[in-house]
Amino acid sequence: MLTAPARNHLPIIALLTANAISLVGNVLSAIAIPWFVLQTTGSATRTGITGFFTVLPVVLAGLLGGTLIDRFGYKRTSVIADLASGVTTALIPILYFSVGLQFWQLMVLVFLGALLDAPGSTARNALVPELAELAHMPIERATSLIHMIERGARLVGAPLAGLLIAVMGTENVLWLDAASFFISAAIIGVTIRVHVMPSREIQDGKYFDELRAGLQFIARDKLILAIVVMIMLTNFLDTIFGGVLQPVFVKQVYGQALALGLLIGANGGGAVLGALIYSAIGPRLPRHAVFVLCFMLSGLRFLLYTTYPPLWFAILFTVILSMGAGPLNPIINAIEYERIPKNMRGRVGGAITAGAMSAMPLGMLIGGVLTERLGVRPMFLGLGVIFLITTLSMAFIPAMKEMNRKERNPLEQGINAASPTGEP
Repeated sequence: MLTAPARNHLPIIALLTANAISLVGNVLSAIAIPWFVLQTTGSATRTGITGFFTVLPVVLAGLLGGTLIDRFGYKRTSVIADLASGVTTALIPILYFSVGLQFWQLMVLVFLGALLDAPGSTARNALVPELAELAHMPIERATSLIHMIERGARLVGAPLAGLLIAVMGTENVLWLDAASFFISAAIIGVTIRVHVMPSREIQDGKYFDELRAGLQFIARDKLILAIVVMIMLTNFLDTIFGGVLQPVFVKQVYGQALALGLLIGANGGGAVLGALIYSAIGPRLPRHAVFVLCFMLSGLRFLLYTTYPPLWFAILFTVILSMGAGPLNPIINAIEYERIPKNMRGRVGGAITAGAMSAMPLGMLIGGVLTERLGVRPMFLGLGVIFLITTLSMAFIPAMKEMNRKERNPLEQGINAASPTGEP
């Protein structure tokens, strides 16, 4: 008589812990670097350029690095990427305190740090289904926990960043960011034993053939393709807001990095609450309706800033509106894990990330220029209206209604991996 394997929660706890440490470090640098640029140059355009060199490598790494993740294995890629990102991040304060750091040098290091970080994040996410299975955990709950950690990093890291910048200075905060990558690498390397070995198809195939197979998978799966297109549009608007408008607004109205940290932390806190609620009741709710309504709720934060609210009011309503962001990534991740074959998670997941973020570098550049020319209030109003129209349209896209139909992974059904969800 066969017995079910015992539950093992340690691997998924280790993954959540490593993610939390690494993401808190990322939040520290995400606040410290734009604030450093604003302090030293006072230029919204240069702040936008900084954001451009932060996001562009994520798009490139997602598109070109996913196949490498499948080749090297998820655990190994995560460890290597974290170690490399730690070294790159540490070079920023090392150069600043030794020979000096020019703006173009900062852009190079920002580019390299983001380029090396993206494959590690994708690889860790690709480990989730196996680790959730070991813990006997529903995939919706696992993805909600992953997203709670991501948003929780903002809740903890953003106010901490504002406080540390005031106490230590923006340059010194980056030392902590570098250390977070090394700690994350150690946790994944030592604790997690479960990993997916590259299949013979990956080992024997040609790199660009494998890359093309990942893109073809997305093109054939209408639901995933629709999600990528819509997230690309909303990320474009989000990038203008978070990468340029919000820092400029906070510096003009509140005048301190701590206020920026508190607002970003409030965003993370609201999203954590939303993800926590969804992890408890999400499996019983229709995904499509939840996805559309929550997306629209989260977009109201753009309109909030047009009122130039006092800080306490902005923090309170940011928490409330950001609860809508909580279920979004858990729903998307659950759909991906259900529909993407195990041996294609790296290249397909990387291509999805690249597609969803492809408009973000342009958003950084356009956001910086338009903010200087139009001012922050017209920009907030325009972004809010466009975001609401975009998210409402998701209710009427036929392919997105397939969210409500849960699929088993093609490999689990014995279906050819090239045919998403077994459909013709």
